[in-house]
Amino acid sequence: MRIDSHQHFWTLYRGDYGWLTPELRVLYRDYLPTDLLVHLKENQFDRTILVQAAPTLAETEYLLRLYEQNDFIAGVVGWLNLESANFEIEYKRFKSHYGFVGIRPMLQDLDDDQWILRPEVINNIQLLVHDDFPIDILVFPRHLPYIIKLLKIFPNLRAVINHIAKPDIANGILEPWKDHMAEIAIYEKVMCKCSGMITEAKHPFSSSDIQPYVQHIISVFGAKKVMFGSDWPVCLLAGDYKQVYETLKETLPENLSRNDLQGIFGKNAARFYKLH
Repeated sequence: MRIDSHQHFWTLYRGDYGWLTPELRVLYRDYLPTDLLVHLKENQFDRTILVQAAPTLAETEYLLRLYEQNDFIAGVVGWLNLESANFEIEYKRFKSHYGFVGIRPMLQDLDDDQWILRPEVINNIQLLVHDDFPIDILVFPRHLPYIIKLLKIFPNLRAVINHIAKPDIANGILEPWKDHMAEIAIYEKVMCKCSGMITEAKHPFSSSDIQPYVQHIISVFGAKKVMFGSDWPVCLLAGDYKQVYETLKETLPENLSRNDLQGIFGKNAARFYKLH
């Protein structure tokens, strides 16, 4: 089973995608399951993890409807307000849905870089830890010290860093990203998505620019804690689905086993999200 661990769908008329503006051109249109299927088939992926793109409960409900209508969607990572007094109620409501496999707060878009450490948020994350329920971590490198503090509080948190934490690939900046990611990788239940990299590189991007970042992620997390994600259709800002897939293949260490590759391109995502 080959699984793309990170992609999005959206319908503009829903109106809750604050970041999605006409200036983004190629992204400013509807992207729906029929648009993706051709790329999955071309690159031999069987299923995907559908990730939220708007910070609303309506978005999560919308994605779960898409899950119900499309067998290739293996699960939905939705949005819930981790700061809300009603979090536990909403969390339990969505958790009862078969397709709800994780949550993602949009940390990169919040004014407070330390938001994840607010007392109300910490209190609600305890519920995730208790249930061993996955959380996707969407951050920039500047947020990583706060993610490290979070993991010291909850060393058993089941978490995955999205887009390798969006380092400044365009300018070749590796530190302190490298050290922070190495510290995060120590935690047994924390994984990393090799996704969203071509949009952080110079345009047109080069595999050689991305390779040092991928090699570091594999070296500190190990092949069993890394998963491929296309970040489609956001990737279209820099390249198409096939280019994302081929770039990761080109930049992975050459000594990986067949089992390692099967993990990165499917099995690790299935294990992390507890897919059935």
